[in-house]
Amino acid sequence: MSSTDLKPAETTSDVSDISAGLDALETQTVERTPFIRVFTGKVLPPLIAVALVLLVWQLAYSAHLKRPDLLPSPLDVWDSLHQQWVQGTILSVIWTSLSRGVLGFLISVLIGTPIGLLVARVKPVRAAIGPILSGLQSIPSVAWVPAAVIWFGLSNATIYAVVLLGAVPSIANGLVAGVDQVQPIYLRAGRTLGATGLRGVRHVLLPAALPGYVAGLKQGWAFSWRSLMAAELIASSPALGLGLGAQLEFSRENLDMPGVLATIILILLVGIGIELLIFNPIERRVLRSRGLLTARR
Repeated sequence: MSSTDLKPAETTSDVSDISAGLDALETQTVERTPFIRVFTGKVLPPLIAVALVLLVWQLAYSAHLKRPDLLPSPLDVWDSLHQQWVQGTILSVIWTSLSRGVLGFLISVLIGTPIGLLVARVKPVRAAIGPILSGLQSIPSVAWVPAAVIWFGLSNATIYAVVLLGAVPSIANGLVAGVDQVQPIYLRAGRTLGATGLRGVRHVLLPAALPGYVAGLKQGWAFSWRSLMAAELIASSPALGLGLGAQLEFSRENLDMPGVLATIILILLVGIGIELLIFNPIERRVLRSRGLLTARR
């Protein structure tokens, strides 16, 4: 048998080997990460950081860098938190602020998403509104509180107005950035398949821009939460109920430094909790679906 007779079989074998290799590369074997690796990689570092902060805090208190009424010890702050828990006020205060923040964020998404799409896809609108959105995003949220109080008085409308003015520009700009990163070939392929108009936006444009959009949503939530705290801190009134910002101002007026620091810690924990429980899983899922995160092995 001549060597030329073996070439077709060898070629078929080579093609099969290449196909098998490509299949192996595309197949992601996800295995359960051992608990010890999860603990040492994700749980232990934050615990060490918190322990170091508490240690430095306690050392500063013991060294009397400030008077005890100005710089309470970590134990004093813990006692303040425990007292609020025993009185049954801590959950209601958190819920008042959290419900406002979530509702304001959802309204901001409903407003910011169409604005972002218009700015991203319509050139005259981008030329007219794009710089304004960037300018609004740079304005500190607390700057809107006096104007909102004059417009709406001490009411929930004031708080939601400040939240919207802080969050909508971030969500819109995030979506604009995501749309700008979409490959033009995706849009052409969508039009070829009949995905035009709103169908193209729903089935092609938004899914392709999802990484940037999710980043904008994360930033929008951060601005919502910060704006809410600024509004509650300044526009505090018994008619508005007691939220975290109002409680912070109440503790300041009573020179209750442990209460001030305890409230700051609660604000921080709520912000971190929403980030870890909601936005981080969504972001990881979006990135993993696009092959931007490596599989666990």
